[in-house]
Amino acid sequence: MPPMLDKLRKVALRLLQAVPTVFGILVVCFLLTRALPGDPAAYFAGPMADAESIEEVRKTLGLDKPLPMQFVTYVGDLVQGDLGMAISTGQPVMSELASRLPASLELTLGALLLSFLIAVPLGVLAATRPNTWVDHICRFLVTAGVSLPTFFTGLALMYVFYYLLGWAPAPMGRLDMMHLPPESVTGFLTIDAIIAGEWEVLGAALAQLALPLITLALFTLAPIARMTRASMLQTLGSDFVRTARAAGLSGRRVLITYAFRNALLPVVTTLGMVFSFVLGANVLVEKVFAWPGIGSFAVEALVVSDYAAVQGFVLSMALLFVALNLLIDVIYTLIDPRVGEEA
Repeated sequence: MPPMLDKLRKVALRLLQAVPTVFGILVVCFLLTRALPGDPAAYFAGPMADAESIEEVRKTLGLDKPLPMQFVTYVGDLVQGDLGMAISTGQPVMSELASRLPASLELTLGALLLSFLIAVPLGVLAATRPNTWVDHICRFLVTAGVSLPTFFTGLALMYVFYYLLGWAPAPMGRLDMMHLPPESVTGFLTIDAIIAGEWEVLGAALAQLALPLITLALFTLAPIARMTRASMLQTLGSDFVRTARAAGLSGRRVLITYAFRNALLPVVTTLGMVFSFVLGANVLVEKVFAWPGIGSFAVEALVVSDYAAVQGFVLSMALLFVALNLLIDVIYTLIDPRVGEEA
C-alpha cells in the first residue's frame, strides 16, 4: 500500500473510532443531567405556578416519560439538528451555541497559539541551556502555571492592570460600549474587524481580549513548556543526534533538523490534552471577565437545571475535542516520517 493511502486509512480508522466515544459521552451526559438537583419544569412554569401547571409543563417538555423514551426522543431530535429549547433564555440551544461558540473559540485558540509560541522556544532554550537562568525561568513559569487556578490568575491580573494601573479596559465582555461590532463574517471579532478594515474596533477588541487571553495562556503554557523541555533533553541525548554531530553537521542544523523535529512529536500530542484542560478552565475565565461564551452559558444552565442546554454544551465540547484530536493525529502523520514506512 502506498504511504499516502496508508496515512489516509489511519485517519479514516481514527474517525470511525471516535463515533462510539461521542455516543458514550452523549449517554453519560444524558444520565448525569437528569441527576441534577432542581426541577426545570417548576423553573419554566414560574414561581407562582401551582402543581397542575408544573405537571403540564413537565408533559410539554417530555420529562414525564421514562428515561429510555426521553433518550430516544433526544437522539432523534439530535439527528435532525434539534438540541431543544434552553429554558434559561427561551431560545433554541443550537442558536445559543452558534452565537456564543465563536467567542469561546477566539479566546481558547488565541490562548493556545500564544502559549505555543512562548512555551516551545522557552522549552528548547531551557533544554539546550540546563541549569541556567533560562532554565530557571522555564521552571518558574511551569510551576506557577500548574499551581495557580485560572480564576485566581484572572482576578489578580484584573486587580493589577485594571484597578491599580488602569491599563486594561473594564472586564465587560468582548467589546466596550463605545464601539459597535463589525459585520459578522467569521464570528471572531478580531478577524471580522480586520476584514472590515475597522482598526479602532480591532484595537478595542484586542484590549478586551488581552487579560483573559493571558490568563488562559499562563495555564496552557506550563504543560507545553514542560513537555518541550523534557522531549528536547531526551532527543539531544539520543544516538542519532550524537551521530549527526560526529558527522560534522552544524549545531543549528542538528538542533532544528534532527532534534527539534523529533522532539515536536510528543508536544503536538500534548496539545490535544491541553485543549481539553482549556475547555474546563475556559468556563471560569469567562465568568471572571464576563465573556459571552458557551462556558458562561453552561454555568447559567446548570444553575437552573436546564437539561437541553447542558447536554448541548457537553456534546459540542465533545465534538470539538474529538475533532481537534483527529486534527492532531493528521498533523502527527504528516510530521512523523515513520508513519507509513511499513508499507
